[in-house]
Amino acid sequence: MTELDARTVTDIPIDTVANAAASPDQPQPFRELGLKDDEYARIREILGRRPTDAELAMYSVMWSEHCSYKSSKVHLRYFGETTTAAMKEKMLAGIGENAGVVDIGDGWAVTFKVESHNHPSYVEPYQGAATGVGGIVRDIMAMGARPIAVGDPLRFGPADAPDTARVLPGVVAGVGGYGNCLGLPNVGGEVVFDASYAGNPLVNALCVGAMRTEDLHLAFASGAGNKIILFGARTGLDGIGGVSVLASETFGEGTGRKKLPSVQVGDPFTEKVLIECCLELFHAGLVVGIQDLGGAGLSCATSELASAGDGGMHIDLDAVPLRATGMTPAEILSSESQERMCAVVAPENVEAFMAVCRKWDTIATVIGEVTDGDRLVIDFHGETVVDVPPRTVAHDGPVYERPVLRGKGQDELAANTPAALPRPSAPSELRAEILRLAASPNLCSRAWVTDQYDRYVRGNTASAQPADAGVVRVDESTGRGIAVATDCNARFAALDPYAGAQLALAEAYRNVATSGSVPLAVTNCLNFGSPEDPHVMWQFSEAVRGLADGCAQLGIPVTGGNVSFYNQTGTQAILPTPVVGVLGVIDDVAARIPSGFRREGDVVVLLGSTADELGGSEWAHVVHGHLGGEPPAVDLAHEQRLAQLLVAQAGVLTGSHDLSDGGLAQALVEATLVGGHGAAVALPAALAVDPFVALFSESTGRVLVTVAPEAADALLAAAAEAGVPAERLGTVGAAESSGAELAIDDLAALPLAELRAAWEGTLPALFEAGFESRAGAETL
Repeated sequence: MTELDARTVTDIPIDTVANAAASPDQPQPFRELGLKDDEYARIREILGRRPTDAELAMYSVMWSEHCSYKSSKVHLRYFGETTTAAMKEKMLAGIGENAGVVDIGDGWAVTFKVESHNHPSYVEPYQGAATGVGGIVRDIMAMGARPIAVGDPLRFGPADAPDTARVLPGVVAGVGGYGNCLGLPNVGGEVVFDASYAGNPLVNALCVGAMRTEDLHLAFASGAGNKIILFGARTGLDGIGGVSVLASETFGEGTGRKKLPSVQVGDPFTEKVLIECCLELFHAGLVVGIQDLGGAGLSCATSELASAGDGGMHIDLDAVPLRATGMTPAEILSSESQERMCAVVAPENVEAFMAVCRKWDTIATVIGEVTDGDRLVIDFHGETVVDVPPRTVAHDGPVYERPVLRGKGQDELAANTPAALPRPSAPSELRAEILRLAASPNLCSRAWVTDQYDRYVRGNTASAQPADAGVVRVDESTGRGIAVATDCNARFAALDPYAGAQLALAEAYRNVATSGSVPLAVTNCLNFGSPEDPHVMWQFSEAVRGLADGCAQLGIPVTGGNVSFYNQTGTQAILPTPVVGVLGVIDDVAARIPSGFRREGDVVVLLGSTADELGGSEWAHVVHGHLGGEPPAVDLAHEQRLAQLLVAQAGVLTGSHDLSDGGLAQALVEATLVGGHGAAVALPAALAVDPFVALFSESTGRVLVTVAPEAADALLAAAAEAGVPAERLGTVGAAESSGAELAIDDLAALPLAELRAAWEGTLPALFEAGFESRAGAETL
């Protein structure tokens, strides 16, 4: 028993099913547990009596917004409606499973998903972020895969705010501490600062796993007589009510113990052993069905396994290994203690299952069995404390059609265009602006963060931050691998959530293609304010439609994802933040397109065209604190042509970098610093008369590439044939060690040393005095 779980308890009577039937008028704290009056009434109607304390706990956590998607279901159905048969061809598992799975060829499948752990990470940054990583890793394990990489899209309040100084270092340490201990490379993510996230940071965690196609496992309890085995860590008091925070207070009333933490406590070393144990169990064919224990703990695992199976289930809570004394049935069922899995095992395989667990020193206990019928029955101390139809707990929760209303402030936002903002024009002003943006919190180097992560552990990482996409080898014999990128500009989504979601999709799609990989599938983490706000629901519904329509146009499916509501402080919601992750496949990671400018004398080519598009731009945000107008136009047909061109030319291109936040100016800064070579470039001919627009516009669908001089004409011809605008901008210069510089038209040259000092100095100065930043590297 840990110090965390030590407590004293009074003699608490157990609320049994028989007692519940005999005391229909007994008051229950359903409102404190997050249930509405009509929801509680529906539970009583389902059961034909009042629920027991344990049943109330189960329904409250499983009917929470986090688990039931009760406000988003009606909109999420649109993903299914827009997914064509052709899009489903590569999908082995999709929405509704623990994680999406796609076939990447040669008998390999990849599973990936991104989820949120936002609120816990504000309350306790280290453990909130760490257990966010642990939870998404177990989702991947539950599909039968070996986790091979993680990523972390993060968003915080203003970079110089005192609370950001509290939250960010803890979150980064938690992500790194858990992932590094698991031996999983962190290959990508985001770090974004905005005032709307003050008091409500977004900590989204992504994991990718690989398996042979025949090793796919799903979550269901099938076959009467099959045993239910709980294995992994013991069950404790941490994380009770994590998906419904009030539960942690209510469940403790009258128990004689202090208030419990609603944030889970992780142990990555236990999870590392659990990964290896699970993989051996899978390979030995000892598992019928499996479910991880994350949000809602045993309440979720038992009800979802039973609901997805072909029978009922009986569970004996006395068999659950505990690490605290005196735990009530409600606490055992609602605990979100980490590093636990629940498996369905045929009776003849139980001993072999236990032998594997003993080999890995993993606690494993038979806690029940699959039964005939359609009831989930749970006993405690010889009494029945739960007797419910499992589907009503896991899948038939409330479905709300919340009011959807485009707020009147949306028109005002659109009318407040950046056209009237004063723009620099003199070469000296433009040069200063380039440096200012390069050092701004949202554009500066993320090395202070990413250097705390192990990006190359296991030896299969081909590219990681600061590359546009993480690239990881899956098959060591052929070099086949995957690329993954996550993106979202929430300012674009605030201006137009439909277009904003498509712009996030387009950028992640482009980043994957920029590595030379073929985009294959999508996951998402939809972070929004309160669903009870009609304008928030309008933002959400528009973003879902935009993402679904965009995926249909690109021909790649959404395989799964996550919805996170109630991200707001008081009545102030965060900017709508639909984070989009795109997974791509590459035949040989050794043939990927490197990031940045890497060879002196190569020709620099801009693919795509530029317009005067500064609504929601980083320039308007950094220089003027402005948000308004329209986001850049998105052309998904162009994005598709551009991606096809990049993949086709991967063997010719010597470097690449996409244009996004900060426009061409920032892309040039990053390409030179990441690649370690200077460059001499001219601005696009059509915009030479307006160098400001050429430098800072955030028009989408653009990529900087480099190519050997003798191959430049052929590249331009291939771009023309593909219908992709292309223009020579200049040449790659000397290596940084030779005093290289970035020369842009008639602006005074920017020495790379000066650029690097601006780009790399910001985060260390804010979060760790004296930190020495290290430039990112790539390796095979």
